[in-house]
Amino acid sequence: MGTGDGQMRGAGRELGPGFGVGEGYAWYRGVSPGGSVHRHAAFQLVLALRGEAALVGADGRVVRGAALLVPPMTAHRMLSAGDLLTVFVEPHSALADRLRGRCGSGSGIVAVPELRRLDEAELGRAAALPSTGLDPRLLAAAALLEGREGEEEPVPMELVAARVGLSPQRLRALARQQLGMPLARRRIWLKLRRSAEALGEGRSPAEAAAAGGFADQAHFTRRMREMIGMTPAAVLRVMQVPPASAAGAPGDVHRNGPGDG
Repeated sequence: MGTGDGQMRGAGRELGPGFGVGEGYAWYRGVSPGGSVHRHAAFQLVLALRGEAALVGADGRVVRGAALLVPPMTAHRMLSAGDLLTVFVEPHSALADRLRGRCGSGSGIVAVPELRRLDEAELGRAAALPSTGLDPRLLAAAALLEGREGEEEPVPMELVAARVGLSPQRLRALARQQLGMPLARRRIWLKLRRSAEALGEGRSPAEAAAAGGFADQAHFTRRMREMIGMTPAAVLRVMQVPPASAAGAPGDVHRNGPGDG
């Protein structure tokens, strides 16, 4: 599903600012004034539509390139840039398998120039397919966390572990080993995805918070800033402002908090 002022295609090169959520991924195109250090529960691809993007790792090292890849739960911050396409890829997808193979042993930020022209159709297909590199029990646990239509209460982690034939301790260890994060972070990401989809449908931040299962709008805002580097109000501005007028508005995407566009 795409949202915002237009669908992403051809790595966003023909579009103005926008935000969207697809099966297994989310994307944002626009300016970035920089931001504070944070982590994502997803792979992050940062594609410079002109020039180079620049990210700062936890060790203070600046990594520059036309396309940069940040593994899940890797601390980083964004330096200011004028026109970027950022794609968040869920770690249980086939596209994540491809990205895992490019991370190297250091698990830090890496330049991936070969991914600069990632096509939307290719992105959508690979992000929607399940991983072939992860333990099937981990994939089954991730599917259980998705829940079923109409279910309001999340499945307790102990029950998730039992249903896939693992102890809670073994499931936690497997998630950290293969996903690089606890499944609890995966659960937060799924809630954010549901809320982002609600924003794309034109619902208010308060309604989107409820749709994702957050306690209130403030909780939703904190989690979205922490995990994506944007706020609900910022996402709404991107989706509502016409591309011609928004394209040159530095900082408008992150005015409500530190961003990582």
